[in-house]
Amino acid sequence: MKRDLLAKSLAQMGSKPSAAVEENDQKPGEGAPRSLKSMSDVLSQVSAQAAQEVDVSEISDSEIADRFDVAEGLDDLIESIRTSGQQLPALLRYRRGVGPRYEVVYGRRRIAACRALGIKVKAYIKEMDQREALVSQALENSARLERSFIEQAIFAIKLEEQGFTRAEIGDVLAVDKGTLSKLISVARDLPDVLIYAIGAAHEAGRRPWLELRRLIKIETAVTDAEMLSLVPDNGTPTEKLSALIEALQAAEGKSKKAVGLAANAASPNPLSRLKDRPVSFKAKGKRLMIEVSEQKERGFIGFVEANLERLYDEWKKNP
Repeated sequence: MKRDLLAKSLAQMGSKPSAAVEENDQKPGEGAPRSLKSMSDVLSQVSAQAAQEVDVSEISDSEIADRFDVAEGLDDLIESIRTSGQQLPALLRYRRGVGPRYEVVYGRRRIAACRALGIKVKAYIKEMDQREALVSQALENSARLERSFIEQAIFAIKLEEQGFTRAEIGDVLAVDKGTLSKLISVARDLPDVLIYAIGAAHEAGRRPWLELRRLIKIETAVTDAEMLSLVPDNGTPTEKLSALIEALQAAEGKSKKAVGLAANAASPNPLSRLKDRPVSFKAKGKRLMIEVSEQKERGFIGFVEANLERLYDEWKKNP
């Protein structure tokens, strides 16, 4: 049955060894950490039960959302449910106190679509604490590949704030240590207000966000309000991200040109060109300077920065 597909994929995820597991001195082949595997088992048991029909008015949103905007692409899902019905149930957990009886664990878009159609939502209901809910939420959406890079980054930070270790976060998000480090560094260095002004940018990979992080770290004197003023009011999130990067790169180019003129006047020792490529460098003592001469190549600087840890490790292995 279709409702079993997700549980099977999660159970398979829970049985695979990972880099994070090996870091915890677990022998290859022993499987994922106990907490992750047990959560996959729980989800398998939940999916084996019959889904219930729940009035959407009885469901509150999760405290920690892993998607920026559930309305994005919602029209297609609404039409699909209108035509073929809801194929995959959502997962709810019981909540305490005044208000709705349940809190969504995963399936926020399915609930939003059912709310728009004025129908009840099919859902599994499980007694879960917040930690279990966050793990199952992360597992389900990692299996369905719904989150963008920046959504992954924000969710990784939220998991860390809830006390999850880096190894656990890597497992539930299905990413390796290097990717997780990039996710967390981007989410920590970019202002939240700027990230949400741009949006999820599903079409953008990690490189534009790493480049934006590099540019913002350079422009330390620029306020959040000034950054926000550079984000266009119209366009898709990916277009807004590109426009902001281009504006900051243009400002960086003007600044570098002014600094370069002053440096050339003061010093006769220019950077060395890397053969026929638009990359120049200069090594002096304990310092290395890298510069690109073409605007379209400026992402290379962010690429070098993001891979410094790996380059250093390779150098240490081969002194």
